[in-house]
Amino acid sequence: MARRPLPRILSKDSAQIARTQIARSRELARTAADSATDVLHPLITVTRGLRLLASAGRRRWADTPKDKRGPLLFLAASVILVVALVPYGPLLAVITVMAAAAWQGRDRTPRAPEGPDESQAERLRTLYEALVPYFSGAEDPAPLYAHGGEWEKAFTAHEFDDAGRVGHLVIRYPAYFPDGEPEARARIELLLAAKAGRGREYHFAWDEAGNQLTVSVLAPLPADIPAQRFVTAPGETVLGFTDPSEVQRTLPLSYGEERIDVPPVVWRTGIRSTEPHLLAMGHPGSGTSTLLRSIALQALQYGDVLIVDGGGTGEYACLTGRDGVLAVECALPGALASLEWAAQETERRLIAINLARQAGDPPPEDTRRPLWILLDRPGVFAHLAATDGRKDPQALLQVPLRHGRAANVTVVVAEQIDSAEALSDAVRQHTRARVVLGTAAPRQVEAVLGVPPHTTSPGHVPPGRGYARLGSGPVHRLQVPRTPDPYDDATSDADRQAVLELLPARATAMEAEPTDLVKPTAEKTPVTAEPVAAES
Repeated sequence: MARRPLPRILSKDSAQIARTQIARSRELARTAADSATDVLHPLITVTRGLRLLASAGRRRWADTPKDKRGPLLFLAASVILVVALVPYGPLLAVITVMAAAAWQGRDRTPRAPEGPDESQAERLRTLYEALVPYFSGAEDPAPLYAHGGEWEKAFTAHEFDDAGRVGHLVIRYPAYFPDGEPEARARIELLLAAKAGRGREYHFAWDEAGNQLTVSVLAPLPADIPAQRFVTAPGETVLGFTDPSEVQRTLPLSYGEERIDVPPVVWRTGIRSTEPHLLAMGHPGSGTSTLLRSIALQALQYGDVLIVDGGGTGEYACLTGRDGVLAVECALPGALASLEWAAQETERRLIAINLARQAGDPPPEDTRRPLWILLDRPGVFAHLAATDGRKDPQALLQVPLRHGRAANVTVVVAEQIDSAEALSDAVRQHTRARVVLGTAAPRQVEAVLGVPPHTTSPGHVPPGRGYARLGSGPVHRLQVPRTPDPYDDATSDADRQAVLELLPARATAMEAEPTDLVKPTAEKTPVTAEPVAAES
């Protein structure tokens, strides 16, 4: 008996091919339907006209009084008899009825006006005149941009929204414009954002080879998606949500009473990650603490979390004593003790993994569980440590940052943009995943992410709104899921309940000091004092 083959799991390439074939099939079906509609358009028009004529006849018969219906029938019969007796009468009658049906069934919807109206043309003319000083040259014999010139040649495509504002625009510019210089691009983008309508987010796509600039208006990202369990694999963390055109993946989420699919920004950590650590920057109230809470709730599904809060505002009090939370430190002595233990734990994991590999064994179980170190506002601890003559806590992060990927240790640092100079060189060098939240200037965003964003910031920036860049990848718009402090009085009942449902059960008594929460774990996994340089 022949053996039946097992079903083959689709790989990424085969899935992409399948999606391409499905899209091509849909395009062919749409083209066939359009062709059939064009061929059958006369028949459809005549059929519609006959239906309208029949409806008009029934209405006329219903409106005729009963005492006059007999003469009306006699008149109709006489007309039919005359038509039947006249030569070529039936043929002429059929032609007349078909012509009347075609005239009655014609498409009477008014056609959309071709081209912009007067107000739209005036807006485009204003944009053209504003670009003349930037896109014109004194030595150009045939300038594309000149005062009083034709804007139709410069704007090859344009669309407007219901409010009469520009929604899409394709701009041609001369080849001598320095489109490779960020300063020149920034001037044009700032001008277009101001003239096309303030308060909206614009995406600028520069085609340097074709000398074209495409300006598109972006829809606002949903800012009211609550915290919830995301459908992700171990080692994947959802930082937030972005535009559908930026990523090829969506997540099913609960949005009120509905279920929607939203494209996420997924950060992958672990041994094979190219961006094992993350740095989040923002102004006060921008949502960096919300991002750290969201990361902590996701990390607690598969690993342990150590939280060091330099702000001291109690943003992470809801995590104190929870299962998987090693410590929540808000004081300098506890922060130093916890980070020193984290450095020693990283060294211990490296030694255990190295010995297991030398013996040909798999890594020990206690090294496979991820360890997350979340450090909020380390600049405050750096200032306190310098005042008391103690070591900067960031110096203890060198080992977890440098060897954390091999030891399954992930470091997340959040700091304010105004205190960026307080970050150590190790934090700047090893945090290749970057997030900027809040109303940051384009230069500040570029200083953190390494490249400027291709979009403008909105007029109103909600908490958790910003940009994200993973390693050397593109810059994505980002909206962090709503994860407020459940113990804050300003938190709504729905948000408070959503966060409380994600919290693990309590593992220790609330009366325990935060610095004591790390002691059971430290005793359970003793740290060797041997140097790690030769072993690793």
